Amino acid sequence: MNIFVTGGSGFVGRALCQELIHRGHHLRCLIRTGSTDKLIDSPYITPVFGSLFSNKELSPLMEGTDAVIHLVGIIREFPWRGITFERLHHQATLSVVTAAIDAGIHRYLHMSANGTRKNAQSNYHKTKWRAEEVVRNSKLDWTIFRPSLIYGPEDQFINLIASLIRRLPLIPVMGNGEYQMQPVPADLIAKGFANALEQEIGTGKIYLCGGKNCLSYNRLLDIVGEALGKRSVRKITQPLALMRPLVSILQYLPFFPMTSDQLQMLLEGNCCDTSEWLEDLGLEAPTFQKGVEYLKIQ
Repeated sequence: MNIFVTGGSGFVGRALCQELIHRGHHLRCLIRTGSTDKLIDSPYITPVFGSLFSNKELSPLMEGTDAVIHLVGIIREFPWRGITFERLHHQATLSVVTAAIDAGIHRYLHMSANGTRKNAQSNYHKTKWRAEEVVRNSKLDWTIFRPSLIYGPEDQFINLIASLIRRLPLIPVMGNGEYQMQPVPADLIAKGFANALEQEIGTGKIYLCGGKNCLSYNRLLDIVGEALGKRSVRKITQPLALMRPLVSILQYLPFFPMTSDQLQMLLEGNCCDTSEWLEDLGLEAPTFQKGVEYLKIQ
């Protein structure tokens, strides 16, 4: 197949591109000028340049492809740089979907997020929902993926935790640390997208995508510590009554590692029923212990 991909230079995008070219697909990847070096170097990948927010620019770039995969998303806003959830999630999706329809493309795969819902509290999830509404109300043969926390050798979250465990005697934990999450490896997400692309079973479905284990944050820290050869990870609790107002103030500093939106989503938990995703697409999720074995060799 010839596939048009947005977000192919990102963490998940590179994993997906690797999976697709391994299967012999040819990719046309939309990237920003100057970002070609972030793409996988392969004769199966052709970089193309255009505005993510202009369907008139995107449509000619998509012509001649068999499907569109839209991965672009952000986890943090920088409004003074024009980087907002509304712009990168909702408006970008509207542009990509419109361009795909104009180019005569029918198959469309969309990256959303677990926890996305109409009455969500976080702006991240609210704008992901609006993006999904654009997709669901379109004429496309769509499939939507809602992953839990995605991890892998190039991720930011688990690798940040690993770095903290290596350097600090005590690891700060927001609240009691018993909120749940279900980390899923990037290469499994990539296989899910690729399998859905090659089958019709996923058309018109929303897949919840998570790993094998639903873990508390405390347990996740312990497993990362075990992968690093630590007998135990010592933790220090940060009271939410203190941290909520502190995060709301410091979140606007680029170096501060958390925003109010991220704290809200962390406390909500991130587990899901993955059975339909795994069964439909013939996938098997590894345990989190198995998935983070890459940390042992870093």
